[in-house]
Amino acid sequence: MNELTTLERRGMAAISTPAGHMLIVAADQRNGMKAVMTDAPDGPGSVTLTQLAGAKADLVEYLGNEAPAILLDPEVALPAIVDDGTLARGTALVVGMDASGFDTVDGLRFTHVVDGVTARTVRELGGDVAKMLWYMRPDEQDAASRVGDEIRELVKSCEAEGLLLIVEILTYRLEDESEADYQAIFPQLVADAARISVECGAKVLKLPYPGSAEACAAVTAAADGVPWAVLSAGVNHETFIKQVEIAVANGARGAMAGRSLWKDSLAVSHETRHDLLTTRALPRLRELAAVVDGAPAGAR
Repeated sequence: MNELTTLERRGMAAISTPAGHMLIVAADQRNGMKAVMTDAPDGPGSVTLTQLAGAKADLVEYLGNEAPAILLDPEVALPAIVDDGTLARGTALVVGMDASGFDTVDGLRFTHVVDGVTARTVRELGGDVAKMLWYMRPDEQDAASRVGDEIRELVKSCEAEGLLLIVEILTYRLEDESEADYQAIFPQLVADAARISVECGAKVLKLPYPGSAEACAAVTAAADGVPWAVLSAGVNHETFIKQVEIAVANGARGAMAGRSLWKDSLAVSHETRHDLLTTRALPRLRELAAVVDGAPAGAR
């Protein structure tokens, strides 16, 4: 197990429920958030940065401030949402360091840190915790690969700044791989990605739901004591609630939910956002909080 420093423990506490389970509203998406704002007169592609920033501010005010923590990006949301007081005093800020998109090199995907963003920048933006996304194919890459080196380097950089880093890993289908073949090995890919990330120093993991209770237990074993949270990956709320319930029962330490909470609650219209975020998304967050803390089905 990769031990947390004292400052990292404070960061972990800040993103967790009083019962000690991670619960973060993910709102660092840019293009993905625009895509669900279908009331834009000329389509989602016409949503401006100003409109997107307004949607993120409302998402923080009406949803994120009710969670232990919210994940935001340094390109659109920050520092404005901190500077104008939209982010509540009691809600921790997780700063997403990954830029949109990825490069493909010899069939493998590689992400990049947003230009100019460092562990120190995260602190300057008011961040309590950092998050970085990497793509990984553990059947093609190991701890000594480029992605392993990148994880190792950023973990060390954040630790030197007294900043907890959440390592997010996504696996993916290779160009010459069928969907059936990929799905057959997906649970093992997630478990192996967790193991490699921990070997590279990761202290907190954000991972896809690996598919079953057995697969979740395998991820927990591979993480070797390092806490992991399951991400929503765009599934609907009802599906994600079931996934989180299974994952938590088999060793996961929480959830980081984005589109499952708000994908049908955003719009260009402030009035529409206010209505849907408070009447649709917020009840979902409260249900998720109960499940993260171990409430059984039917007891919420």
